[in-house]
Amino acid sequence: MNYTSTILLDFNSINYINRVRQLQIPNDTKSWLMGFVMTIYESDLAERYEKPMVWIGEYIALASLCCILAMVADLLHGTRSRKLWFPCNYFTINAASLAVIAVAMKLPVDLSGSMPGTVDQVAKLGSVAFMCTMMANLLPCLATMDSKAMLANITALGVLAFTLVVNVCIQIQTGVVSRGHSPIIVVDPRDIQMVYFEIPGIVLEGGYPDPLEVLFGVSYPTIAAIYVTMLLVLLIIHVSSSLAILKSKQIIELKYQKAHEAASTYIQQLNGDMLTVEKLEPYVENYWIMAGSGSPQFIIACSATTTASGVICALTTILHIFTVGWSISEYTFNDCGSAYGKTTQQILIVQFIGVLLGTVAPLSRCFASLSFKVSIESIRNHIKVCKVESYWTQKLSDWKDSCIPFSFRSHKRMVVIKNMKSLILNFSIKLQKGVVVVCKVIALNPFFFMICVLYGLRCLKWLLQLVFCSSGNKTNESKGITYVLQLENEKELAESTLKGLSKSFKQLIRRSEKKQPKNLMNLVKTKTTKGFQGVRMFGNNDHHVQCSSSKVECRDCWSLAVVTLATIVLTLRMIKNMEVDSLLKSVREGLDYVTLVEKNLNATPEYVRIQKVAKRLWEEVDVYHIWLGIKLKDAASHVTTSACQEDATLQIVQFFSRKAKNKISEGVESKNGDAKFTSICANSMSRITETIIGDHNESQKKSFDELISSRIADILVACLTNLPQVIAMGCHTNVIEKREACVKAAAQLLGETKEIVETLQGRSMEVPSLKREDLPFIDKWHAEP
Repeated sequence: MNYTSTILLDFNSINYINRVRQLQIPNDTKSWLMGFVMTIYESDLAERYEKPMVWIGEYIALASLCCILAMVADLLHGTRSRKLWFPCNYFTINAASLAVIAVAMKLPVDLSGSMPGTVDQVAKLGSVAFMCTMMANLLPCLATMDSKAMLANITALGVLAFTLVVNVCIQIQTGVVSRGHSPIIVVDPRDIQMVYFEIPGIVLEGGYPDPLEVLFGVSYPTIAAIYVTMLLVLLIIHVSSSLAILKSKQIIELKYQKAHEAASTYIQQLNGDMLTVEKLEPYVENYWIMAGSGSPQFIIACSATTTASGVICALTTILHIFTVGWSISEYTFNDCGSAYGKTTQQILIVQFIGVLLGTVAPLSRCFASLSFKVSIESIRNHIKVCKVESYWTQKLSDWKDSCIPFSFRSHKRMVVIKNMKSLILNFSIKLQKGVVVVCKVIALNPFFFMICVLYGLRCLKWLLQLVFCSSGNKTNESKGITYVLQLENEKELAESTLKGLSKSFKQLIRRSEKKQPKNLMNLVKTKTTKGFQGVRMFGNNDHHVQCSSSKVECRDCWSLAVVTLATIVLTLRMIKNMEVDSLLKSVREGLDYVTLVEKNLNATPEYVRIQKVAKRLWEEVDVYHIWLGIKLKDAASHVTTSACQEDATLQIVQFFSRKAKNKISEGVESKNGDAKFTSICANSMSRITETIIGDHNESQKKSFDELISSRIADILVACLTNLPQVIAMGCHTNVIEKREACVKAAAQLLGETKEIVETLQGRSMEVPSLKREDLPFIDKWHAEP
């Protein structure tokens, strides 16, 4: 309905009202007719205002779908990485996800909207069930946050969940979640008090209908109350788990630091020798075991609270399946009477799928205890449900013993505040213990089910061995056991879990080996010179290139030298018959690793500035084919058409040498923001081109193309001799939340560069006798004779 039709509707309604008033009829009849006109007018207005609700319904379905896709992504990631406790990588608590969840929960928080249809009612209940499923999925992600982020996210999640609970309770009280259809009122002008309510299949005279029974005599309000109770319990579990996480991380961190010291001594014993692949693999694997066994998400996934949340999630799903199956049929599926229209069907279907798929991860975490050895002692410890470990309440105890951060002038007021603080925290400690005990009781059900299945499988295996006379020889591998991090000393990681960690590490190495840089490897094997002479032969004072090494403009870094040489190569590519594609691919592959070396080992402020210049210059050269405003095509056009390949290369080198000197002289007078950038790039080009020309004049054995290729290869290889050190450093980080990602990156780097490192092992005698801390700096290689 457009604006013009709206005006006509309002005008016609007013016209009808005026005509009714002018009629010469009894007042009762006139009031009766006036009521009908007003009812039609109000109905048209309501219909007009409710039109956008259909689009809001689509928006709710889309938000729900986004949440489902994130949960499915976690399922796929967990399956692929063989972590069947499904860590939260994509579906986590943050501002964006909470906003999307809030949109998906529009139906249950809608207090004013009428939801008369059966589909409307079930969709509203389904949204609450979907919220329970999402909260159960989100529990492990609390372990990925620091204390401040955890407080903010738990508060936001609590506000959202509590708002939903309160709104649903209000709707239960007002009858929005208890009726079938809203009454259609037919007013008799002779008796205003006589009211009829029309419900599909039922016509009642006066009063509201009884609540519709859904499942075994259970009504919608009862089901809503069950969902709300489960949602509150899940919220309490989130708060309880967050308190335990804070202390658990401290315990794990202490154990990690001890294991890190033990692993570091292995590297320190090498006394400056080059790290080989044989030494690096077990070293990285030890950190992989530390990161995997000490993962905060893994620790919380194995806790009693996570198991309890999985059980609650499963019960919610079962109840929702029965509710949908009992309520929705081919006759009631189109029973949508709300302003959202048919979109409630979409919301119901999407969120029902979300409830089913979202139950997989929480239910799998119920059996995360299989990661630890199952013995009589472990079973006895599980049965002791009243025993609450100290890390559950330690944070509350620390807060209780801490001083009040602000002072009071009144002594009595201070005493009152301290007493209140002690009273509140004592109650919180008891409540926390109660929550843990209840969670442990709930966790007993899946634990004993798991024990029965496990011992049943063991008996079956024993019978099969007996029948087929197979001696299952066991190899008791304790490799890496000293690097396992455990929250509780009583719980020992199962041998299968340890083997799984080791197996996943080897699989990651194998996958990474398939991504080895082939072009770079070919360059390393074919173009490098003995003793990496290409690095040592040019320096700040070579061939009369006067430049003070104390100036930033006159310093070099690995990436800038490679990019400067690659600029010449890329210009040569634009000349016909110049085949340098393979060399450029090698440069692109090599620069990724050079950047890693510089980022980890060459991060002093002055070098960081040069590295940023090199990164910007490479983007301009590789993407836009421009060097300091000069198009490389223009540079190539200066080559004489009749020149041979050797002369063409010389002309290109001389062209860049002249332009670099011009830029240096212009940069001295320039005071704009790019003066430093221009000066650094021009100085690098001037030094390198002058060195290449001088080397070629001294030795005519090598062509210019070979000279440039060998220079690039030598610089890349010299830089890559630091890769083992980068890999070793990448394994360790003090941030517990980033530890797994860091070790994974180090393992991938080891796999990708394995062949390069092995090649460099055979040339370790050619590496200059520099200190290990000096090897990452190209200037130190220049100074080495």
